[in-house]
Amino acid sequence: MICKVYRLGVVDYEEAWKLQNELAKKIAAGEQPASLLLLEHPHTYTFGRQGKVENLLWDEAELARREIGVHWVDRGGDVTYHGPGQLVGYPLLKLAANGLQTMTDSGDGRVPQADFIGYLRNLEKVLIRSLFKFGMGAGQVTGQTGVWLQGDVPSRCTKCPPDLFKSPAKIASIGVKVDAQGITRHGFALNVDPDMTYWGGIIACDLANQNKASMAYMLDPVPEMDAVASVVSETFGQVFGFEMEEG
Repeated sequence: MICKVYRLGVVDYEEAWKLQNELAKKIAAGEQPASLLLLEHPHTYTFGRQGKVENLLWDEAELARREIGVHWVDRGGDVTYHGPGQLVGYPLLKLAANGLQTMTDSGDGRVPQADFIGYLRNLEKVLIRSLFKFGMGAGQVTGQTGVWLQGDVPSRCTKCPPDLFKSPAKIASIGVKVDAQGITRHGFALNVDPDMTYWGGIIACDLANQNKASMAYMLDPVPEMDAVASVVSETFGQVFGFEMEEG
Protein backbone atom coordinates (compact mmCIF):
# COMPACT_ATOMS: atom_id res chain seq x y z
CA MET A 1 0.00 0.00 0.00
CA ILE A 2 1.14 3.52 -0.82
CA CYS A 3 1.19 6.42 1.61
CA LYS A 4 1.90 9.86 0.18
CA VAL A 5 4.18 12.04 2.29
CA TYR A 6 3.83 15.81 2.03
CA ARG A 7 6.58 17.97 3.59
CA LEU A 8 4.96 21.36 3.85
CA GLY A 9 7.31 23.52 5.91
CA VAL A 10 5.64 26.11 8.15
CA VAL A 11 1.86 26.13 7.64
CA ASP A 12 -0.83 28.17 9.38
CA TYR A 13 -2.97 25.95 11.59
CA GLU A 14 -6.29 26.66 9.87
CA GLU A 15 -4.76 26.07 6.44
CA ALA A 16 -3.45 22.66 7.54
CA TRP A 17 -6.82 21.78 9.09
CA LYS A 18 -8.58 22.63 5.81
CA LEU A 19 -6.08 20.52 3.85
CA GLN A 20 -6.68 17.56 6.15
CA ASN A 21 -10.41 17.73 5.52
CA GLU A 22 -9.96 18.02 1.76
CA LEU A 23 -7.62 15.02 1.58
CA ALA A 24 -9.78 12.94 3.93
CA LYS A 25 -12.78 13.33 1.61
CA LYS A 26 -10.67 12.18 -1.35
CA ILE A 27 -9.32 9.20 0.60
CA ALA A 28 -12.84 8.16 1.62
CA ALA A 29 -13.90 8.38 -2.04
CA GLY A 30 -10.95 6.30 -3.23
CA GLU A 31 -9.43 9.26 -5.09
CA GLN A 32 -6.35 9.66 -2.88
CA PRO A 33 -4.06 7.13 -1.16
CA ALA A 34 -3.29 7.29 2.54
CA SER A 35 -1.35 10.46 3.29
CA LEU A 36 1.00 11.85 5.91
CA LEU A 37 1.44 15.60 6.29
CA LEU A 38 4.70 16.66 7.98
CA LEU A 39 5.00 20.33 8.88
CA GLU A 40 5.56 23.03 11.47
CA HIS A 41 3.07 25.60 12.74
CA PRO A 42 3.47 29.20 13.86
CA HIS A 43 2.94 29.59 17.62
CA THR A 44 -0.46 28.03 18.29
CA TYR A 45 -2.52 26.65 21.16
CA THR A 46 -5.21 24.13 20.23
CA PHE A 47 -7.99 22.86 22.48
CA GLY A 48 -9.53 19.45 21.80
CA ARG A 49 -13.00 18.17 22.63
CA GLN A 50 -12.14 17.89 26.33
CA GLY A 51 -10.60 21.37 26.39
CA LYS A 52 -11.03 23.62 29.43
CA VAL A 53 -10.64 27.36 28.97
CA GLU A 54 -9.10 27.68 32.43
CA ASN A 55 -6.09 25.73 31.14
CA LEU A 56 -5.11 28.78 29.07
CA LEU A 57 -2.94 30.74 31.52
CA TRP A 58 -1.86 33.78 29.49
CA ASP A 59 -4.26 36.67 28.91
CA GLU A 60 -5.16 38.26 25.57
CA ALA A 61 -2.39 40.83 25.84
CA GLU A 62 0.31 38.19 26.38
CA LEU A 63 -1.09 36.02 23.59
CA ALA A 64 -0.95 39.00 21.24
CA ARG A 65 2.56 39.98 22.35
CA ARG A 66 3.81 36.48 21.66
CA GLU A 67 1.75 36.17 18.43
CA ILE A 68 -0.01 32.99 19.52
CA GLY A 69 -3.13 31.77 17.73
CA VAL A 70 -5.79 29.89 19.70
CA HIS A 71 -8.05 27.27 18.06
CA TRP A 72 -10.79 24.98 19.32
CA VAL A 73 -10.74 21.80 17.23
CA ASP A 74 -12.39 18.39 16.89
CA ARG A 75 -9.58 16.10 18.08
CA GLY A 76 -9.52 14.32 21.39
CA GLY A 77 -7.80 15.70 24.47
CA ASP A 78 -7.38 19.11 26.06
CA VAL A 79 -4.93 21.90 25.20
CA THR A 80 -1.50 21.58 23.61
CA TYR A 81 1.10 23.79 21.97
CA HIS A 82 2.41 23.83 18.40
CA GLY A 83 5.22 26.03 17.16
CA PRO A 84 8.40 26.38 15.10
CA GLY A 85 10.94 23.69 15.89
CA GLN A 86 8.25 21.08 16.51
CA LEU A 87 7.57 18.37 13.92
CA VAL A 88 3.82 17.95 13.49
CA GLY A 89 2.47 14.90 11.70
CA TYR A 90 -1.08 14.50 10.41
CA PRO A 91 -1.74 10.94 9.17
CA LEU A 92 -4.84 10.59 6.97
CA LEU A 93 -5.68 6.95 6.48
CA LYS A 94 -8.46 4.39 6.71
CA LEU A 95 -7.98 2.47 9.92
CA ALA A 96 -9.72 -0.66 8.70
CA ALA A 97 -7.56 -0.71 5.58
CA ASN A 98 -4.51 -1.22 7.80
CA GLY A 99 -5.81 -4.10 9.86
CA LEU A 100 -6.65 -1.86 12.81
CA GLN A 101 -10.14 -3.14 13.48
CA THR A 102 -11.96 -5.40 15.91
CA MET A 103 -15.24 -7.30 15.58
CA THR A 104 -17.79 -6.32 18.22
CA ASP A 105 -19.51 -9.69 17.88
CA SER A 106 -18.84 -12.21 15.14
CA GLY A 107 -22.46 -13.36 15.05
CA ASP A 108 -24.73 -10.35 15.42
CA GLY A 109 -24.12 -8.62 12.09
CA ARG A 110 -22.72 -5.43 13.58
CA VAL A 111 -20.17 -3.51 11.52
CA PRO A 112 -16.49 -3.95 12.48
CA GLN A 113 -15.20 -0.99 14.45
CA ALA A 114 -11.79 0.60 14.03
CA ASP A 115 -9.32 -0.11 16.83
CA PHE A 116 -8.72 3.50 17.92
CA ILE A 117 -6.54 2.53 20.87
CA GLY A 118 -4.39 0.33 18.65
CA TYR A 119 -3.96 3.28 16.30
CA LEU A 120 -2.80 5.52 19.14
CA ARG A 121 -0.34 2.89 20.38
CA ASN A 122 1.08 2.55 16.86
CA LEU A 123 1.60 6.32 16.60
CA GLU A 124 3.49 6.15 19.88
CA LYS A 125 5.52 3.26 18.47
CA VAL A 126 6.46 5.34 15.40
CA LEU A 127 7.83 8.12 17.60
CA ILE A 128 9.58 5.83 20.08
CA ARG A 129 11.36 3.97 17.28
CA SER A 130 12.23 7.23 15.53
CA LEU A 131 13.80 8.65 18.68
CA PHE A 132 15.75 5.41 19.18
CA LYS A 133 17.30 5.90 15.74
CA PHE A 134 18.70 9.19 17.05
CA GLY A 135 20.09 7.42 20.13
CA MET A 136 17.30 8.52 22.47
CA GLY A 137 15.43 6.14 24.76
CA ALA A 138 11.73 6.96 25.07
CA GLY A 139 8.58 5.13 26.08
CA GLN A 140 4.95 5.19 27.13
CA VAL A 141 3.32 6.07 30.45
CA THR A 142 0.53 3.75 31.55
CA GLY A 143 -2.89 5.33 31.23
CA GLN A 144 -1.72 8.29 29.15
CA THR A 145 -1.26 8.99 25.45
CA GLY A 146 2.03 10.36 24.15
CA VAL A 147 5.76 9.65 24.42
CA TRP A 148 8.06 10.33 27.37
CA LEU A 149 11.81 10.21 27.89
CA GLN A 150 13.07 7.21 29.81
CA GLY A 151 14.14 7.36 33.44
CA ASP A 152 17.88 7.01 32.77
CA VAL A 153 17.99 10.28 30.84
CA PRO A 154 19.06 12.67 33.67
CA SER A 155 22.57 11.24 33.86
CA ARG A 156 23.04 11.87 30.13
CA CYS A 157 21.36 15.26 29.78
CA THR A 158 23.67 18.27 30.00
CA LYS A 159 21.13 20.87 28.81
CA CYS A 160 18.04 19.87 30.80
CA PRO A 161 16.43 22.14 33.40
CA PRO A 162 17.54 20.90 36.85
CA ASP A 163 14.06 19.79 37.96
CA LEU A 164 13.01 18.25 34.63
CA PHE A 165 12.98 14.64 35.73
CA LYS A 166 11.16 14.91 39.03
CA SER A 167 8.42 13.30 36.94
CA PRO A 168 8.39 11.78 33.41
CA ALA A 169 9.14 14.36 30.72
CA LYS A 170 6.85 14.35 27.68
CA ILE A 171 8.60 14.79 24.34
CA ALA A 172 5.68 14.08 21.98
CA SER A 173 1.93 14.68 22.18
CA ILE A 174 -0.81 12.83 20.31
CA GLY A 175 -4.43 13.80 19.67
CA VAL A 176 -6.60 12.35 16.93
CA LYS A 177 -10.05 12.21 15.39
CA VAL A 178 -11.58 9.43 13.29
CA ASP A 179 -14.54 10.49 11.15
CA ALA A 180 -17.68 8.53 10.22
CA GLN A 181 -15.87 7.06 7.18
CA GLY A 182 -13.03 5.78 9.37
CA ILE A 183 -10.51 8.38 8.13
CA THR A 184 -8.06 9.74 10.68
CA ARG A 185 -7.38 13.43 11.29
CA HIS A 186 -4.90 15.36 13.47
CA GLY A 187 -1.99 13.32 14.84
CA PHE A 188 1.28 13.90 16.69
CA ALA A 189 3.71 16.68 17.63
CA LEU A 190 7.36 15.88 18.37
CA ASN A 191 9.48 18.48 20.16
CA VAL A 192 12.67 18.76 18.13
CA ASP A 193 13.96 22.22 19.09
CA PRO A 194 11.02 24.52 19.86
CA ASP A 195 11.03 27.48 22.25
CA MET A 196 9.96 25.55 25.34
CA THR A 197 8.87 28.67 27.22
CA TYR A 198 5.59 28.63 25.27
CA TRP A 199 4.44 25.63 27.27
CA GLY A 200 4.23 28.03 30.21
CA GLY A 201 1.06 29.57 28.81
CA ILE A 202 -1.07 26.45 29.25
CA ILE A 203 -1.77 23.52 31.51
CA ALA A 204 -1.04 21.01 28.78
CA CYS A 205 -3.40 18.03 28.51
CA ASP A 206 -5.08 19.20 31.76
CA LEU A 207 -2.09 17.85 33.70
CA ALA A 208 -0.58 20.40 36.07
CA ASN A 209 3.23 20.39 36.42
CA GLN A 210 3.69 18.01 33.51
CA ASN A 211 7.33 18.20 32.46
CA LYS A 212 8.21 18.72 28.81
CA ALA A 213 11.36 17.78 26.93
CA SER A 214 12.82 18.18 23.45
CA MET A 215 15.40 16.44 21.30
CA ALA A 216 17.55 19.56 21.68
CA TYR A 217 17.95 18.80 25.40
CA MET A 218 19.76 15.58 24.55
CA LEU A 219 21.45 15.95 21.17
CA ASP A 220 24.34 18.20 20.13
CA PRO A 221 24.16 19.11 17.37
CA VAL A 222 20.37 19.04 17.13
CA PRO A 223 19.22 17.13 14.02
CA GLU A 224 17.84 19.19 11.17
CA MET A 225 14.06 19.12 10.88
CA ASP A 226 14.27 17.47 7.45
CA ALA A 227 16.38 14.66 8.92
CA VAL A 228 13.87 14.05 11.70
CA ALA A 229 10.99 14.15 9.20
CA SER A 230 12.77 11.57 7.01
CA VAL A 231 13.24 9.16 9.91
CA VAL A 232 9.65 9.61 11.12
CA SER A 233 8.31 9.05 7.60
CA GLU A 234 10.37 5.89 7.13
CA THR A 235 9.37 4.54 10.54
CA PHE A 236 5.71 5.36 9.94
CA GLY A 237 5.81 3.17 6.86
CA GLN A 238 7.45 0.32 8.76
CA VAL A 239 4.94 0.41 11.63
CA PHE A 240 1.80 0.81 9.51
CA GLY A 241 2.90 -1.34 6.57
CA PHE A 242 3.06 1.40 3.93
CA GLU A 243 5.41 2.12 1.08
CA MET A 244 6.13 5.80 1.63
CA GLU A 245 6.10 7.96 -1.49
CA GLU A 246 6.91 11.66 -1.59
CA GLY A 247 3.89 13.73 -2.66
